[in-house]
Amino acid sequence: MKNWIIEAVIMAVGLALIGFMINAGISNFKDRDRVVSVKGLAEMEVAADKVVWPLMYKELGNDLLTLYNNIQTKNSTIVSFLKANGITDEELSVAAPEIIDMEAERYSAQAPQYRYNATSVITVTSKDVEKVRKLISGQTELLKQGVAITGGDYRFNTLYEFTGLNDIKPQMIEEATKNARLAAEKFAIDSGSKLGKIRDASQGQFTISDRDANTPFIKNVRVVTTVNYYLKN
Repeated sequence: MKNWIIEAVIMAVGLALIGFMINAGISNFKDRDRVVSVKGLAEMEVAADKVVWPLMYKELGNDLLTLYNNIQTKNSTIVSFLKANGITDEELSVAAPEIIDMEAERYSAQAPQYRYNATSVITVTSKDVEKVRKLISGQTELLKQGVAITGGDYRFNTLYEFTGLNDIKPQMIEEATKNARLAAEKFAIDSGSKLGKIRDASQGQFTISDRDANTPFIKNVRVVTTVNYYLKN
């Protein structure tokens, strides 16, 4: 009789424990189904740390030798101007001229005034952005020396770049994650829940763009992270 009572007690305790574990499992399963997905944004303005400045000009003529000599003279004038203003040999690149024979153009309706149209480009690539910006502002000095730098060709636009993304990534990811958590906490409060652990998260792609059309040397760096949180009662 005594053994039977002990066995009954053990069985009752066991059934109670099983019931508790099943209930806890069901509650936990329900909680795991309750997830809030939020996005966190981080933005930062940074100064460009690299500039590529193509100085392009056109030269017209009917005699190739004369055309070549004129290009050489103007190239020397441009290089001298740049070096006098602090540009080094390592920052300079002189491309071979691009020459078009206008008489060979099949779609020309009339005979051209000049047979040859040459495009010459000297490119400055530097990490001293401020130095180059001052030179860009003062390039009209070349007009006094007979060199007209031409604009308007999309192939030869001045480019400003930011190369220090790896240095600011950790800070921006941390900020984006914090902003995501704030949004999740607000959602949990509004829904009468508590915020649980992170289920999973994904980092969006970093984008670097000009702050605006007038200041391409100021960049806007942006990243969005997506975080999924569990919600608890």
